[in-house]
Amino acid sequence: MATNSRAARVADQIQRDLAVLLQREMKDPRLGIVTVSAVDVSTDLQNAKVFVTFLGKEDAEEIAAGVEVLSNAAGFLRSQLAKSIRMRSVPSLKFFYDKSISEGQKMSSLIEQAISADEANHSDS
Repeated sequence: MATNSRAARVADQIQRDLAVLLQREMKDPRLGIVTVSAVDVSTDLQNAKVFVTFLGKEDAEEIAAGVEVLSNAAGFLRSQLAKSIRMRSVPSLKFFYDKSISEGQKMSSLIEQAISADEANHSDS
């Protein structure tokens, strides 16, 4: 995550604007519903890592195709961001799939299974 406050502000602005752009401008059916979960901007404000999730996509091939579509559209998205963000230079965008949400769901289900198994063991004894 960006450590200086300017990079953090730029990251927040990019996250908000990209969310709107992806919803309104991107019409590719391979994307589906995309959520921008985080943006990490380098301290020199030249590069931005954009972490995304896809609603309803669990298959690795679908996710890879979605990230590839976004990567191919990075130039278009950057030019659209330049229209809304008042900066001399808009950071270049690199897209990554955010595994943390799916991993968190897996961990939650494992915890729930462990709790229910524990409760079943206590009720039997």
